[in-house]
Amino acid sequence: MSSPADPGAPADPAGGRRAVTVWLIAVAVYFVAVVFRTSLGVAGLDAADRFAVGASALSAFPILQLLVYAAMQIPVGVMVDRLGSRRVLILGLTLLVTAQLGFAYAPSYGTALTARAVLGCGDAMTFLAVLRLGNRWFPARRAPMMAQLTGLAGMTGNLTSTLLLSRVLNDSGWVTAFAGSALGGLLVLIPLVLFLRDQPRGQAPEPAPATGRGAIRRQIGAAWREPGTRLGMWTHFTTQCPAMVFLLLWGLPFLVEEHGYGRVTAGELLTLVVLTSLLLGLPFGWLLSRWRNARLPVVLSVTALVTVTWTATIWWPGEGAPAWLLVLLCVVLGGCVPASTVGFDYARLANPAQRHGTASGIVNIGGFTASSLALLSVGLLLDATGDDYRIALSVVLLFIAVGVTQLLRLHGRAMRREQERHPAPARRGAPAVRAREKVGAG
Repeated sequence: MSSPADPGAPADPAGGRRAVTVWLIAVAVYFVAVVFRTSLGVAGLDAADRFAVGASALSAFPILQLLVYAAMQIPVGVMVDRLGSRRVLILGLTLLVTAQLGFAYAPSYGTALTARAVLGCGDAMTFLAVLRLGNRWFPARRAPMMAQLTGLAGMTGNLTSTLLLSRVLNDSGWVTAFAGSALGGLLVLIPLVLFLRDQPRGQAPEPAPATGRGAIRRQIGAAWREPGTRLGMWTHFTTQCPAMVFLLLWGLPFLVEEHGYGRVTAGELLTLVVLTSLLLGLPFGWLLSRWRNARLPVVLSVTALVTVTWTATIWWPGEGAPAWLLVLLCVVLGGCVPASTVGFDYARLANPAQRHGTASGIVNIGGFTASSLALLSVGLLLDATGDDYRIALSVVLLFIAVGVTQLLRLHGRAMRREQERHPAPARRGAPAVRAREKVGAG
């Protein structure tokens, strides 16, 4: 069955055990990607010693990794739409394992930097492919929940790197920590190759994207012209940036050097960000699966709480913020990742099935571009101000302000367009809502 908004869309999948198995295999790849991506967050001080670099050079590791990730989002989105999730995930995992091994044995700063760039490329091929599989194997009304569950798997990977990898690094050293994690990623490749499929058996494939000269450019342009796609991108830009800056690199040095915590205690505080994200993911998914109108209030509420606690923490008078405020900051930052997945729901409802990968790629560019630029800005300001974390970390507030401005500018236009494509009945929660989402969302 199809709708005028999405001609030729395949039938809504039923889900079931087979769908769960396929999704778990794909999520395992994303889990590995996040472990590798965030591994530098607990190894930043070790990397500075190992390669004899300062704050600016150290920040180049995650910045290059995230810039490559962001630059790959649209190409990967097009690849997912045209090649399917299975092929893209196999290629992505191969690059991830190769890069992690290269980083483990890198003899110089330049070699290590190259390895992180390759890692960013492989990392870019995971999340969008998993989102597409979730849309392809589960009913459309479950899409917000599946996006949140995928995000939870990523945060579990973050938790693993924070708790497990940091201890291996401390007890067994650099090579064991990074080469050992690469071996774990290699094991995931076996079920990926043997058992993962792009769609349920017997179900018609998604409509193929247009081909011919200029088809890819037209596909990207069509996704970008949808205000819901751009709203999703700015949602991701605004909400993901603060948590990424804190978790990927600067949270640990801030807690150790500015507040005098030991590395174990600082690592436990970073773990609190991840645990809060895990706790909030399911409630967010449940809420947003039932009430579309809750999306903007959720995003703005998380953003407001982050802004207030971030400002209070870094500008607390005296020697440093009290312990309770640092705990509160970590709890509040835990809402960033669940809130950022709202952006993918905006893009999903704004685009037909054959553009979902491309549109999701555009959304994903937002948060990772903001995170890359913020990480770089913090490093440069630390070097310029003699490690003044108050001034350096204040730059994150500028990114939040830019993002909120764009959210408010685009929201009305995007919601009018969404209502045209997926009209909701007068009574919220009526069965017709689900029926229409099944038809229109692909």
